[in-house]
Order: sequence, then structure tokens, then C-alpha cells
Amino acid sequence: MDRQELFANIQYPLPHHAISRLVGQVAESRQPWVKDTFIRRFIDTYGVDMSEAQQPDPAAYACFNDFFTRALKPGARPLGSGLLSPADGTLSRFGRIEGDTLIQAKGQYYSLETLLGGDYERATPFRNGSFATVYLSPKDYHRVHMPMTGTLREMVYVPGRLFSVNQATASHVPGLFARNERLVCLFDTEHGPLAMVLVGAMIVAAIETVWAGQITPLSGQVQTTRFDEPVVIEKGQEMGRFKLGSTVVMCLGRDTAFSDFDPSGTPVRMGQSLGRLPGAA
Repeated sequence: MDRQELFANIQYPLPHHAISRLVGQVAESRQPWVKDTFIRRFIDTYGVDMSEAQQPDPAAYACFNDFFTRALKPGARPLGSGLLSPADGTLSRFGRIEGDTLIQAKGQYYSLETLLGGDYERATPFRNGSFATVYLSPKDYHRVHMPMTGTLREMVYVPGRLFSVNQATASHVPGLFARNERLVCLFDTEHGPLAMVLVGAMIVAAIETVWAGQITPLSGQVQTTRFDEPVVIEKGQEMGRFKLGSTVVMCLGRDTAFSDFDPSGTPVRMGQSLGRLPGAA
């Protein structure tokens, strides 16, 4: 058993949610000696570039979570053409959805229907479509933005475990992204359907959206919210954020194509062009 497999296996018996709630309490602490110590050590450990931040002074943040979800300076992420990357991170996997199957890592696959909350009809518009998985590392900017303009149709909270999300767990925990707690946001766009899946992970204290605030943690049941009044979010605008990091899985219909990236893990930035949109020049 190699180190990655060992790291994945020791997580099975851990109380994922209890650990995450405890870390969340620390991350919300307003005590200067607590939050300043954690923020400084985090910047040093992960090499966070504070020159991009709208507030570059680490001591100015009220708590660690405010620092972690920090805004960037205007113009720090110029928007490209076509389909945009929704976040800073690593484009760990992308390509076609083969029927109901997405690839998680080499030799690891998972179900589209399960990812989207276990509803056959909800998954149907995305079968044989496209997907992209963006992993946000600790040093990355942790707000999630729209890859194209969309009208929010449905939001689905799906309970689950909170395995760490990284290369080790993606390679050794079957169905990781369809197993962890997640928030599925379904949009209608002029280029077809769009699903933005914000996947929780170990020590992720919460997921927030711009229309509903903090979403997780909730009860142990799938919860669906449908929107009669249109919630339109423009291309490049923020749609959500992670309080501590994780992964975004983006699912699209059949007509979207991605550019030629290295599937082994290409660094991407929010706003970077990932490919063309159907009907766009």
C-alpha cells in the first residue's frame, strides 16, 4: 500500500463532520491572536500571493474565513472568450460524459445521476455532454464564478461524507465527488444547460451562494429549491464560495467543447477561456 492509498484509507473511520465543525469554529474566531496566527502561518506555508488581494494586509481581516474568501483587486482576473474557468485551481479532469459516466481519476469513474442528487430526469440534459473538474488548492482564490451567463432554475443540497479532496483521495476513494456533501446549482443558458456542483471536503466549514448565503451543513436529507423568480448571474460574476477549499465539477450539454488541455492537471485561473460555446463565434 503506497502513501496515497494509506492517506485515503485512514479517512474512512474519521468523524468528518465533527472535525469540519471544529475547524469551522476556529476559522470564525475574531480573537486577534487566533486569527492572525493562523492567517500568517497559512500564507507562509502555502505561499499565498497577497498582492492580488483587494485587502493585502493580513491583519485587516476579521477572521480566517474572511481572509480565505478574500476578494481580488479589480482587473486581477480578466475574462476570456467562450466558456470560462469558474475558479482558480487545477483542471484535474475534463472531457465528454460517456452516457451517465464521468472520470474522476485514472481507473476511477462515477455516476452523473448520483452526482446531481440521484434524479434521472435532472441528469438527462447532461448525458453525453461535457464536464470539467477544477480542484482549488489551499493557496488559491476561493470564490466561484459563472463560466457563462445563466438563469438559476434549481438548487439541490446533497448530504454525504467529507473526504479530503486531492489527488490521493481522487485516485483511491471510489465515487469521491458523488460521495461527498455537495451543492448542485442548475442553470438555463442560451448555450444549453449548465450544472455547477460545489463539492464539500474535510474541514470545509461551509459553502455559500450569492443568492442564499450559507448553505451547508444542513440535515441528512436531499433538499431541493426551485426558483420561480429569475436569478440571473452574468458571465464572470461570483456565484458562490468555499469557506476552506474544495472542488467544482461543471457539467454542460452535448454541444460544448473544451480546448486542448493536458488532462494530467493544468493550472487554470478564474476567467481563463476553457473552450468554445455553441453558437458563439
